[in-house]
This record gives sequence, structure tokens and C-alpha cells, in this order.
Amino acid sequence: MNSGRCPLKCKCNHTLSRRQFIRSSASVVAGSVLLPGCNRLMNEPMVTQNPIRACGPASKYIPSINAAFVRREGEYGMRWPGAVYDGEAARRMYTDKMMDTARKLGAKLDLRSEPIHSLAEAEGWISQAHTANVDGLILVMLDRQEHSWPSATKVARSEIPSIIYSPLGSSFTTNTINLAETPGCVIYSTDDFSQAAYGMRMLSAAAKMRRTRCVVIKGRRRAQSPLADTGITMQVVPARTFIEYYNETPDSEDIQAMADDYMRRARRRTGATRQDVINGVKSYYVAGKILEAEQADAITMDCLGALGEIKVSLPCIAWSRMNDDGIPAACEADYGAAASLIMTQYLFERPGFQQDPVADTADDSIIGAHCSCPTRLNGFDRRPEPFDLLHHHGNRDAVPRTLWRKGQRVTSIDLLPGKADGTAPSNMLISAGTVLENLDVPPSGGCVVSVKVKFDGNQEVLSFPGFHQIFFYGDYKHQMKDFCQLCKFDAQIV
Repeated sequence: MNSGRCPLKCKCNHTLSRRQFIRSSASVVAGSVLLPGCNRLMNEPMVTQNPIRACGPASKYIPSINAAFVRREGEYGMRWPGAVYDGEAARRMYTDKMMDTARKLGAKLDLRSEPIHSLAEAEGWISQAHTANVDGLILVMLDRQEHSWPSATKVARSEIPSIIYSPLGSSFTTNTINLAETPGCVIYSTDDFSQAAYGMRMLSAAAKMRRTRCVVIKGRRRAQSPLADTGITMQVVPARTFIEYYNETPDSEDIQAMADDYMRRARRRTGATRQDVINGVKSYYVAGKILEAEQADAITMDCLGALGEIKVSLPCIAWSRMNDDGIPAACEADYGAAASLIMTQYLFERPGFQQDPVADTADDSIIGAHCSCPTRLNGFDRRPEPFDLLHHHGNRDAVPRTLWRKGQRVTSIDLLPGKADGTAPSNMLISAGTVLENLDVPPSGGCVVSVKVKFDGNQEVLSFPGFHQIFFYGDYKHQMKDFCQLCKFDAQIV
């Protein structure tokens, strides 16, 4: 790189060549350094030279949703929704909203040209959807009378994932009570179309999840199996595959540029050298090669088992960056954590943080501790949170310590996989709470990313259920419970 202004085009007043930067970086090996000049860069978009991409079936799949309105023919008259309701105007409005939502989701929406006017028409519409093998149905209620709710019942029990959207005036609780908990169907009764839009997002996310291929790097043998009832395919690849790719990958200009970018953006650096960062970043490109070779959408690795006793760098930075880039990357070959990250990203367009839960009985909180945390906690298209660069708690390699925003509402999910034959459904543990603080490690022991959360409810923290739960920004416990109902998982809010 030639001498000139900061290569990331920030508004710093200094000039710095790559050679000068490398020299100054290499001189700081130990201790804590607050990095000057470009610290404002930590809140600007990250730059990756030739970023890696998901290459699996889910990344290429276009979800298909069939939609229809249902109402009686003729005037509404005295019966609800009544003569005051302009059904044609509502139909036009919801048509536009569904089309716009499908476009944003990248889904194919097939909207029936005329409303369903009889129960026989409803049965025919559902039969056609079965034949076409569509990913989901959305039925918009424009009526409360005659065949309308019997048609909704047919949809809910069709075995096709479905959303029933009932604007105010098209249902009483007597219409919804017997369908409210139907597995595979979610009902939204409101004038707020954002709930129906989320329903369409759930249909799309479930369709992509069922086509997701996740690489599992562990052991010595190749294998492939479905992950319980999620539809996710787990593609096991021997650990030596990663090690061989890593050892034959040079410290390229792309890798060095990405490492330098991390070092410039870090709020401070403690212990980790520039070479440590380069070694960690290398795993990002190694993972990209494996994703391409295996045509996969996500990745997890028995990182400590494969690399803990050798000099190959633990991939903490790489996994953090992949999650920032929208590629689900789970630690320790944890299948449930991988599935939970996939769901978080597909549903909420943000990364999650896989962690080890630690009880703090002084304030009845849970500390989520791990050494690989994404930085784009606010969303893939939002600015990253500030982070430090430290050594792993094993006092080696380089780890980004992301600083969670105090007072931020967060959700925790943990998928406990059931059985692939459907005899035992997967179970999702769901919690929501508020970030209290980021703990410093050291002086505390454990993983360098240690975020303390006070969860709602009265769950005893010493027996907080699950492990490797996924923390992510936002209070989405009810939305997550709806997704579990759509996918026929059991769900427990704790």
C-alpha cells in the first residue's frame, strides 16, 4: 500500500503507510494499547477484501407462498364485518402489502386472482398448493361469516405451514379459540399488517431452514444426517480438512488487509499481536473454501478438539466475522447452537452470540461467556458495536471482545434437537431480558466476551436451563414462540 491518507477513508488527519503501520503494530506485543486516530472507524461499515459467501441450497432457494382472500359474495349487510367495511379497498391494500413484503423477502407470491367464495373453492386451492409443493399458505380473512372460518380451519389443518391473517372485524375469539394453538399454523388478529408480514417472513425462513446444509468439522470420517425435525442437513467433514486448508493458505494481501482493518477498528488491543490477528483471519478464508467445496450455507467446528493442542489458530475472529456477514457459524460442533443461529439470522436479519451461561447470584443474572462474538448485533446492515482485541482465555490467538449496549433488550434461544422421525419434536427454550454490563476478563476468569443479562421472570439462575444459548439484540420471545408453533417445535418461555 502506498503512503497516503488512511486506507479506509476515515476523516483522520494523519497519514500512514502499510509498512509504517505494520512496524508500529508489531512493536506492541503485550499490555493494553488504546489505539489512536482511527477509533471512530469501529462504528463504520467493515470492509472485507473478496468476502466469502454461503454456497448451499438455502442460499439459492426462492421460497414459494400461495395467498388468497376469503369472503362471501355480495354485500356484507348487517353481519360482521358489516356494511361499514370496504372489502374491496381492504383487498387492494393487503394485496399491495403482501406483494411488497414478498419482494423484500425475495420470495415468490402466488396470489389467487379472486377471493375464495365457498368451502369447495378453499379445498381446491389447498389441493393445488399440495400438488405444487409450496412452502406456505397465507389466508387473509375479509369476512367472519358462512364458509370463511371453516375455510381457515381447512388451511390450518392442511399440513402446509400457514398463516391466517384476520383484520379487525373478521373474527371473534369464538372463531379463533379452537385454531389458536394448531401446530403448523399461526393466526394474527389485528389491523397491524406487520404481524402478517412477519408471518410471511416465518414461512420464508422455515423454507430456507429446511434446505440449509451445515458443515460440521470434526472427527476423522465423513457423514451426513438430518438435524432432527428442522430439515437442516449436517454434513460432517474430517477435522484434518480444515487443518490442511489452513496450512496451505498463505498470508495473502486480502488476509493482511482484513487483519489491519480489525486492528484499526479495535477500541483497544491487549496481548494479541498483528500476527495473531492474521492467523485468526486466515480461518475466515479457509472456511470459505470449505463452504464452497461442500456447497454449504452454515458451519460449525469442534474447534478445541481439533486445534486446541496444535499451533493452528482458533477461529474466533473468523466465526465472528462470518456471523457478521450473515453466514451462521457455531462453535464446538454444537448442532443445536448451529440451528439456533440459522433461525436467528433467517428470522431477524442479525447475528447471534453462542455462549456458556454462568449464574451470578448477587443480582440473579446470567453471564453469557464465550470467545467468539459478532459485532453487528444491531443487524447486518447496521453499524457494528465497538470491540477490543484480546487473547483467548487460553492466553493465545486473537479474539474480538464485542461490547454489548447497556440497557439493550435481548432474546435468548436454545434449540434442543428432537428426533428426525418426528416421534419427539425439538424443544426451544426462550428467554428475554436486559443487558446490565460487560465484565472485564481478567480480573474475572473465563471467556473474554462476558455479557451480564437480567432475564425476565422468576427462573432460578443456578438452574437456568440449557447451554450454548444464543443471545441476540431485541425482545423477540413471542415471535420466536410463533415460529416454533409454525415449525411444530415445542417451545418454553423461561
